[in-house]
Amino acid sequence: MVLVAAAGLGAFRLLAHGSDNPGCLSQQRASDCTRVLFLGNSYTSVNDLPVMFANLAWSGGHRVETGMQAPGGWGLSDHELSQDTPTELASKPWDIVVLQEQSQIPSVESLRQSQMYPAARDLVAVIRTAGAKPVFFVTWARQGGWPEYRMPDYASMQSSIDDGYSFIAHELQAAVAPVGYAWMARVTESLDPDLWQDDGSHPSIAGTYLAACVFYARIFAQSPVGLKYNAGLSSQAAAQLQQVAFTTVLTDPSMWGTL
Repeated sequence: MVLVAAAGLGAFRLLAHGSDNPGCLSQQRASDCTRVLFLGNSYTSVNDLPVMFANLAWSGGHRVETGMQAPGGWGLSDHELSQDTPTELASKPWDIVVLQEQSQIPSVESLRQSQMYPAARDLVAVIRTAGAKPVFFVTWARQGGWPEYRMPDYASMQSSIDDGYSFIAHELQAAVAPVGYAWMARVTESLDPDLWQDDGSHPSIAGTYLAACVFYARIFAQSPVGLKYNAGLSSQAAAQLQQVAFTTVLTDPSMWGTL
């Protein structure tokens, strides 16, 4: 079961979402099952990244159980201040907790220093105290960049986002899931990457599938190439995205920190 936290009238409601993955058989930590909690926002919840990752993992023979707290527009500072965060962390013996910042904050130094980094430091400490490993979810840039902040195109904004996550991950000796790097690789190699929705911000099914493949390669240190689960994409499209994730994550795994 996946728990989805959605904002409504200042509160949360928990929604059960099914996945093909059978999940964990007990409430104890187990070597044959991996529990992953995602703390993020709509970049995580759109297309239900945790469920897509769980289904992909099962097609590779991995039992996983996922949770998600992802109200739209939230940043790490919102998760830090939310009373639901410690409740979720204590609800299961999570192995990994994924931290996804609001989409624009990591690209601007002043916003990193005032919002992202203080919250990340506090959250990583709490996550480690709970016995889990933090993983920073390096997100993708907006298709048109952020011209108001002197990032006139996708590539310039992506570079700034990468820098923002790399700095805090290095400081805290935490791992990263290089989703944004994989998006850049896909954009570079394809005339029609088809990763964004029409808003130029949120992910298409292909964008979320690429993210799921990156998490698969990162968490299990295994290639997603050849996995049968394709999230409704064509076999050819899924295979291309699997290959991008494999090349990005596993060509030099040491780039992304130790899990």
